[in-house]
Formats: sequence, C-alpha cells, structure tokens
Amino acid sequence: MASPSDDNNNNETSYIKMSTTAVDSRGTDASLVGSHCQYAPCNQLDFLPFKCQSCNKTFCLEHRTEDSHACPQAGAWARRKREQELARLGAGAGRRMQDPVTGSRSRPCAADDCKTTIGTALHPGVHCADCNRAYCLKHRLREDHDCANKPPIGARATSAAEAAAAAAEGARSALERFKLWGLAKKQKAKDSLASASLGGSGSAKKPQSKAAQMVAVNALKKTAKGDAKLPPEKRVYLYVEAEAASTKSKIPKGEFFYSRDWKVGKLLDAAAKSLQIPNLNNQSDAEQDRLRVFHVEGGRLLEFNETVGDVLQSGNTVVLLRGVGPPPDLIEV
Repeated sequence: MASPSDDNNNNETSYIKMSTTAVDSRGTDASLVGSHCQYAPCNQLDFLPFKCQSCNKTFCLEHRTEDSHACPQAGAWARRKREQELARLGAGAGRRMQDPVTGSRSRPCAADDCKTTIGTALHPGVHCADCNRAYCLKHRLREDHDCANKPPIGARATSAAEAAAAAAEGARSALERFKLWGLAKKQKAKDSLASASLGGSGSAKKPQSKAAQMVAVNALKKTAKGDAKLPPEKRVYLYVEAEAASTKSKIPKGEFFYSRDWKVGKLLDAAAKSLQIPNLNNQSDAEQDRLRVFHVEGGRLLEFNETVGDVLQSGNTVVLLRGVGPPPDLIEV
C-alpha cells in the first residue's frame, strides 16, 4: 500500500487524490462519509476529495488546483520539487577518471611540449603499453610521441654504474653510426661539387677546387635565412639538418646563417627553433633528452662553448642529434 508520503514524492501535480481507505480524525471510514471542501465559498461534501500539496488542505474536484482555491501558499510544492531535483546526484557524480599508470585523476600529456591535461571527461588519457605512459588523443600513436626513444616506466631498476655504462655504450654506437653517416654525407657533397664544376663542357676541374666551393657558397648565400640585422662580414652560412633516427623535426633541413661570434650552444638553440625541434637542453640533464651539434666536415660533435667562427666555415653542414652523449668522452676528434 502506498503511503501519503510516497504520493507526495511521485505525483506530478500540486494536488493528490486522498486514499479511499484513509480514516478521518473521528475514526470513520472516509469512503463512507467523505470530506467537505475547505474552500470557503464551496464547502460541499466530496466522497473522493483531493489534498493540496502546498497548503495541505482538502478540496473537491472543482477546487483541487492552487488557482481554483486561491491557495495561500501557491508554488510551495513546485519549489520543493525543484530543490529535490537539484539535490539529486547525477549518474557520474563523485566519480573521476583515473590515469591507468599512476592512478592520478588528471595529469599533463606525457608527450614533449604538449600542455593538454588528460584524465578528464573532455580529454581522456590513452595508455601506451610500450613506454608505459599516458597521452592525449593527438599523441596516442607511437610515432606521434617518439615512443622508440623513451625508456619504459617501471622497467627493472639497474645500478647507477650499469645505467651509466649502458648509456655510454649506446652513445658510442650511435656516434660510430653518425661518423660513418657523416663520411657518406661528406662524399656526397664532394660529388655534387664535382658535377657542378664539370658542367656540360667536359672540363677537367678538381672536385674540391676553390672556384667550385665559392660557387656553392654563393648559391647558399642567396637562399640562407637568418637575422637581417647581422652584418655580412659576421655571417657564417651553413646547411642545417635534423637526423631523423634520433630527432623528430617538423622541418627536416634548411639553409641558415649565424654570427661567427656566437657560441655553438646559441647556434643550436636558433637551429632547433628554425627546424621546430623540441629543445630540452635547459630543462633536462639526461643525455637521452639533450640535443648536440654534429659537424659533418669535421666528423665530430661540437662543444657548446666553442665559438662558431673557430670551428665552422661557410658551406659546412651541421646535424642536430639527440641522446648521443658529451663529445670529449665518446668520440675522437
């Protein structure tokens, strides 16, 4: 049997039909005697009366609504109903998404330079099983967050000595590979100069003649970009590239000029910005995150504090590498 309180909660109108089995205050069955309408001008006896949920008085069928009996507390039932609806918790109330790796409710995307906060309803996190990190939808794929160059979180811990030895060995292998790659690059440059110097006349000029080098540098000066305020006599014109295997770049290569008075570290910052490469040198001390400058013609990595004019000349090629370690310990100059 439904109680009057249940009717109050479930009814969608400001009035409810009174129970026919209810007993009045005198102990008499209401279905036999009914109730008088409490609207003063009416006062008729009604065997199936209605109760107003705003003023809690009894009325006949004709005066059951608030307007029809000029309810002194009109709207009270509607206000109570509205407050109950606002207080009711939603289906997901009190629940927040958690990151699958750390269990935290929200955190930044693990991709470099991404400021998206994941672990929210708007930006759910996607867990990468290979590097054990969470990313936003834009960087969810392995190639989009450079997964190959990120050690998995939670991997077996090693001693500091073992970790250092492994990093050094990896850097040596990488540098050996880049030295061979640099030699091939250098030979390709020689072949290009030879073709340019021979031309269509079949003349037998040397591939590395001064004239051929001057032609190549003059062509480079016409296309290189840099600070227009830099005096021409201070400029060093270079071919700049990003090695795809170690450094993710939006622009793979370009031709730029820099001041011969700059340090290599400043050249690196400018080149990384021009090629749109994430530069973490000022944010991380880990060698796997740091960028280095490889001089193709010299076959070595340059120190950050070396002066550009002392180690480079116009027409040279430099390559930006990541995670190859400091130059003095790992490569022979």
